[in-house]
Amino acid sequence: MTWSISSCFITLVVLFLWRIEDSAEACRCAPVHLQQAFCSADVVIRAKVVGVTAVSGNTNYDVQQIKMFKGPDRVIHTIFTSSSSASCGVTLELTKEYLFTGRMNTDGRMRIVMCDFIQYWEDLNGTQKKSLTQRYRSGCDCTIIRCSSLPCPVSAPDECLWTDWLLADGQSGPQAKYSACLKRSDGSCAWYRGMAPSKK
Repeated sequence: MTWSISSCFITLVVLFLWRIEDSAEACRCAPVHLQQAFCSADVVIRAKVVGVTAVSGNTNYDVQQIKMFKGPDRVIHTIFTSSSSASCGVTLELTKEYLFTGRMNTDGRMRIVMCDFIQYWEDLNGTQKKSLTQRYRSGCDCTIIRCSSLPCPVSAPDECLWTDWLLADGQSGPQAKYSACLKRSDGSCAWYRGMAPSKK
């Protein structure tokens, strides 16, 4: 009987730990280039976090919108996210300015999750900030393919290989920080750094 109780206790502990680990890993996000995040988002804004409230499993952040790069023709005053990191909820700092990409809910509210591109505005470089106004939008017909190990074949002419990951630079590499994948006149796509696509 003692062995049975001990075994049962050990089994419950293992199951409990497994559930914790499973919950902790419930939110997994593949890294995305800022251009990809821009193109797939409903809303892209620069905003300052000015307040926070918790409401029934969600966290609502009051924000002061500074600039909208993509989204509805109105000012965003509130952004909400899950209160749980296991559900991809995001924790933001008060008084900080961020670049947010996110979704518009059917009720008209902006929602963000951990897998969205959310970064301190001051951490973006000048090229990224300028690209938000037009370059990224003009490249939304292109597809960025993350290449983390060779070989990395291109299966279509409208694809750009994101090779920063081969050198472990990832989102700090030159393609992530200084380049945009843009369409050329022949319909194919290529990386461009600080210049417009060739007309030839």
